[in-house]
Amino acid sequence: METMKAVVWKEKGKVELCDKPLPKILEPRDAIVKVTRSSICSSDLHIIHGTVPRAKEGVVLGHEFVGEVVEVGAGVRKVKVGDRVAVNVESFCGECFFCRRGYVNNCVEGGWELGCRIDGGQAEYVRVPTADQSCTPIPASVSDEDALFVGDVLATGYWAAKEGEIEPASTILVLGAGPTGLCTMMCARLYSPATIIAVDVNRERLALAKEKGLADITLDPREVDIVEKVKELTEGRGADRVFEVAGAKNTFELAWQAARPSAIVVVVALYAEAQSIPLHLMYGKNLTFKTGGVDANACGDIMKLIETGRLDTSLMITHRAPLNDIMTGYDVFGNQKDGCIKWVVTPWEK
Repeated sequence: METMKAVVWKEKGKVELCDKPLPKILEPRDAIVKVTRSSICSSDLHIIHGTVPRAKEGVVLGHEFVGEVVEVGAGVRKVKVGDRVAVNVESFCGECFFCRRGYVNNCVEGGWELGCRIDGGQAEYVRVPTADQSCTPIPASVSDEDALFVGDVLATGYWAAKEGEIEPASTILVLGAGPTGLCTMMCARLYSPATIIAVDVNRERLALAKEKGLADITLDPREVDIVEKVKELTEGRGADRVFEVAGAKNTFELAWQAARPSAIVVVVALYAEAQSIPLHLMYGKNLTFKTGGVDANACGDIMKLIETGRLDTSLMITHRAPLNDIMTGYDVFGNQKDGCIKWVVTPWEK
């Protein structure tokens, strides 16, 4: 039996790099993709720590990756062997009630499957179901690394910005300046807000957001009262749109408190614990809450924006190493060591 190297979630708190059988076509709509770039995501950490109930022990992790199609099932029509593709975090049929309305995260046949319920992309090869919907061709002018984040973290930022219904000249507050927060900021820029305020306790990430023009103002909650400062910056009103990306202990509360009356609060974060919605305190504030997970239904549009230079995620790539070293990557990324924002995994070196 031919084998490959892959990262396997064994049980809560335990993950290993080990040998796995090469994947095979199981359904007519499957494709086999040779992984050329993958990455480590915060959601992988959530799985390892046991806070994703739908995840299955024994699964190969990884849902953010690109590669080359090396085999397709008889039912695949839109991608072919030799295509370079960005793979969507979500597997979706494109035909059910939810897919027809763009809610691909709730597809009756899929949703978030890769690296969660079925083997994912922190491996040498992957079986990708519903390949026609789940694979976005990469244009010749776009590198694998340019396209790496299309199917997950950038799709999340793009979805979040759209859900926020951002109006020109508005004030945006983004809680969290990690990869998803940075992508949310860059996608929010597409809607021409007047001001983007970024909040984080990691000063290096705040500095990057400011330096790259993603945030106009950066705030550290250890140094300033965020709610009072946001009101000061908005003539006492609060932010027009708030994106809660951090998922920390008190950030949900901070999100609604910093929002102005009749604002939209988009909850992007995946929480490890239940959150409280104190409606009696919110009464009269007339807030609209929108929550994840991402409907990654616009990967083709995102790829066009990368191709034309409107979106550029290269600023997030701080570390790069072969699959051989991915366990080091989990330590560095998971513990935010060495200024790590995104650890990119290159192919296994034999």
